[in-house]
Amino acid sequence: MAVKIRLRRMGAKKAPFYRVVVADARYPRDGRFVEELGYYDPTKDPSVVKIDGDKAKEWIAKGAQPTDTVKALLKKEGIL
Repeated sequence: MAVKIRLRRMGAKKAPFYRVVVADARYPRDGRFVEELGYYDPTKDPSVVKIDGDKAKEWIAKGAQPTDTVKALLKKEGIL
């Protein structure tokens, strides 16, 4: 099972809000997921990022691959 740490889009049209989730790579973007790690809100002026670092490190140690966007967010938060 290929596990990814990726963004799940939520919110209204033209007002995106994302949740950072751990999901099987075969599931759709907004489909079923294993665990929620945090959220990302790009609509605020300084964009808001809240990710549980311990859970993220735990999943990466288990072999989960973060997407490029999530990897950038993790670096920005100082988790990677």
